[in-house]
Amino acid sequence: MKITLKGDVKEFESGVSVYEIAKSIGDGLARAAVGGLVNGEVKELTYTVTTDSEVDILTFEDDRGKLILRHTASHILAQAVKRLYPDVKLAIGPSTDSGFYYDFDCENTFTNDDLAKIESEMKKIVKERIRIERFELPRDEAIKFMEEKNEPYKVELINDLPDDAVISFYKQGDFTDLCAGPHLFDTSAVKAFKLLSVTGAYWRGDEKNKMLQRIYGTAFSNKDDLAAHLEQLEEAKKRDHNKLGRELGYFTTVDLIGQGLPILLPKGARVMQILQRFVEDTEQKEGWLLTKTPYMAKSDLYKLSGHWDHYQDGMFIMGDEEKDKEVFALRPMTCPFQYQAYLSKMRSYRDLPLRYNETSTLFRNEASGEMHGLIRVRQFTISEGHLMCRPDQLEDEFKKCLELAIYMLKTLGLYEDVSYRFSQWDPEDKDKYIGTPEQWDEAQDIMAKILDHLNIPHKIGIGEAAFYGPKLDIQIKNVFGKEDTLITIQIDQLLAEKFGMEYVDSDGEKKNPYIIHRTSIGCYERTLALLIEKYAGALPTWMAPTQVQIIPVSEKYFDYAQNVKEKLENLNIRVEADFRNEKLGYKIREAQMEKVPYMLIVGEKEEVDSTVSVRSRKDGDLGSKSFDEFYKLIKEEIDTKAH
Repeated sequence: MKITLKGDVKEFESGVSVYEIAKSIGDGLARAAVGGLVNGEVKELTYTVTTDSEVDILTFEDDRGKLILRHTASHILAQAVKRLYPDVKLAIGPSTDSGFYYDFDCENTFTNDDLAKIESEMKKIVKERIRIERFELPRDEAIKFMEEKNEPYKVELINDLPDDAVISFYKQGDFTDLCAGPHLFDTSAVKAFKLLSVTGAYWRGDEKNKMLQRIYGTAFSNKDDLAAHLEQLEEAKKRDHNKLGRELGYFTTVDLIGQGLPILLPKGARVMQILQRFVEDTEQKEGWLLTKTPYMAKSDLYKLSGHWDHYQDGMFIMGDEEKDKEVFALRPMTCPFQYQAYLSKMRSYRDLPLRYNETSTLFRNEASGEMHGLIRVRQFTISEGHLMCRPDQLEDEFKKCLELAIYMLKTLGLYEDVSYRFSQWDPEDKDKYIGTPEQWDEAQDIMAKILDHLNIPHKIGIGEAAFYGPKLDIQIKNVFGKEDTLITIQIDQLLAEKFGMEYVDSDGEKKNPYIIHRTSIGCYERTLALLIEKYAGALPTWMAPTQVQIIPVSEKYFDYAQNVKEKLENLNIRVEADFRNEKLGYKIREAQMEKVPYMLIVGEKEEVDSTVSVRSRKDGDLGSKSFDEFYKLIKEEIDTKAH
């Protein structure tokens, strides 16, 4: 039997485990191995390769290797919980990009003391070097097995598996769990781990189901990497916009109003205004035409677009179709509204491309368990746009949309943190989408060629497409490593025909345009959250809500401070003056805590010399400067949008 390892071919007798293949290369690789990639499929070390195959040995350095180790850690967590609290019911326990979690159904809430006990028990399990063994059962036996263990959530999961599914279990000593795997050889390979927190989580993410308790943890292959990660988490907590944004007075939330409905305070509202003006002005220069459309529409509009059938659970609906003549819904997106602007008159091929943009307030009925600060909310504002073009214009216009998004992200200082995902339809779940397989293949082929021509590195996201077309998602991680979509650019060849959108081509024939759905800065609330985290609240001067704080050393210099303030205001600098009867040092410390880019200290010398004493948030004491010198300094920083 021939095994190909990174281009090199090795000969083995029939039936060799992934571990034995790793050991044939060297003991070092065998010790580091956590699994294997056999003909593109992730397998565990005990998996037996029986035919000629391509094999890659996975270590913890590979993302897929991390998932194997952390998945095993989640089972060790579950085993520890069952040892300490036998009546607890098991739900699910996957690995994640940064760690793992397990959901439990139990009467009492886990405390920090409980987490310490569980972690201590996990360490015992690791020291026991318990062998992890896989076995499979027919459906009826699998259900009976879990019923005997009184694990109702596992029984439900088995019942939901397809008829032809392989139902596998993993046994480690006195603990057995329903699981697809893969896992490590034994528990001793999980050398460094830490339980981080416990929170509530609805079973299957549905708020109609029971609230379970989710214990989060993380695991690494060595203690040094774990320590570095924990240090990074502590820094992340300091930058967390949900904490820092509230402390700095950017936003707040109120139970009386509801989850996912934040109130932007003056600072947050000011930054949003700055960003919106920047985006709208930039888009106008790029040929985008501003529209303003209603926040709601009759259900008829959403039925025509397909949102009623494919997105109704995510919408806020007013009225009952059985009782009311007209049922309305708040808009979850702007596309069907902007199409009406296109339909306001007949179009010629000479009119295209036609670019409509809008600062859109949207409403989506997100699950309560998904809410987080400004990252995921139920009412939000987005830099939405729809572009109608001819087929021959599609690639160039897509490129321009992408270039605009990249320019925005670079200007904000967020571009270095992004990645790309080509979100495609799932041909195994056709009910989620409109259009034929042929139309989807055509649209995805077009986007694939465009991304190839533009040399855009990307991952594939099967099942992540919009219901009407594939999209390029620009992804970004928050300080805790959770990835969210910030900007999307979508190709749509289906909705124009649905809405009767046409143009008269050069041959006199009526044709449907291609539509590009896109955002240029994404959701403003999410962007604000990411900016607070990126800069730890110290936003660049051009977007800071207050750019200058004037601090008079005593009441005698209030008039001079007011004069400087008015001069800066007349030059469109966002400035405040601290006229409180407090000590100078206290005022300076408060301005520093507020992350104000510049402080101007004014006293007797400054008033006599018509100067200001400048303190920079970034560079410290800059000494005495004339008013014009300081204005030139800050104006250049604002104009260049330095960060």
